Amino acid sequence: MRVLLTGSSGWLGRYLAPLLADSGHKVTGLDVAPGTHTQVVGTVADRALIERTMGEYGIEAIIHGGALHKPDIVRYPRQAFIDVNVTSTLNLIEAAVAAGNDRFLFTSTTSLMIRSDVRAGAGEAGAWWMDEDFGPIEPRNIYGITKLAAEQAVKLVHREHGIAALILRTGRFFPEDDDTHASPSGPNLKANELLNRRLTVEDAAAAHLAALEAAPAIGCDTFILSAPPPFARAEAEELARDARAVIARHHPDAAALYAAAGWVLPETIDRVYDPSRAERRFGWRARSDFGSVLAALRNRTAQPFAHDPGYISPIARQERDSCMC
Repeated sequence: MRVLLTGSSGWLGRYLAPLLADSGHKVTGLDVAPGTHTQVVGTVADRALIERTMGEYGIEAIIHGGALHKPDIVRYPRQAFIDVNVTSTLNLIEAAVAAGNDRFLFTSTTSLMIRSDVRAGAGEAGAWWMDEDFGPIEPRNIYGITKLAAEQAVKLVHREHGIAALILRTGRFFPEDDDTHASPSGPNLKANELLNRRLTVEDAAAAHLAALEAAPAIGCDTFILSAPPPFARAEAEELARDARAVIARHHPDAAALYAAAGWVLPETIDRVYDPSRAERRFGWRARSDFGSVLAALRNRTAQPFAHDPGYISPIARQERDSCMC
């Protein structure tokens, strides 16, 4: 299948493009910044460019992974988020319909589910259990607002034209340090997040491949992508009060392994992402989880997640280099 992948120069794109190619797809990458897997350099907000690319490369399916993200809020005005995250999504899915494509994948984010009360901590019933039916959704910043608007545009075009359209709300998989958490930081934080809100970039790429293949049979649906949590919903109250006791029930040696590494387990957990719908509907389950973290500590091998505190997105790097000239 001839697939257009937007965001091909980005962190997900560098893993997803070769995975698609290895699976027999012919991939055309489109990104505003040049990259190894990018054949078309330009903005997804340029409708003429999209239509020209669809025709020149004979595109049969689109995976729309390109976007401005939360860290970009300090670099770009709100209008840029509307142009890149909303207008581009409409451009792409309408171009897919015009070309007769039967499937469209939109990479969204669990970030849009984090209302102000969720951000503040656990609720009355304990940790927020966040599946695809969680609501009401009230994004707290322009990033979340535009990703939610783009999701609605995708659903609208599906209803009007019937194109299969899957929305993949990914948990965290960025390699750099968190811009809001000072302690714990680095690998310790990423390891902790595999309990409840993170997946590896490799698993995110594998989910997109599985969703691409299953999309026509599904039609239209929204999916949370995250490593499977070891917890049950019934443990939500205790997670908010004493997460370490819950972790110990599921992973008795976690505390000792963490102590040997000089890491700390979370005292409380205020939210848990539930990715079980993706497993039920298109057979995807993350290969790496918190158990993988403990196995790496136990065996003294590399952790399953990428950690690169110096990582800079291609567009930010491009802008930095142009300013240094």
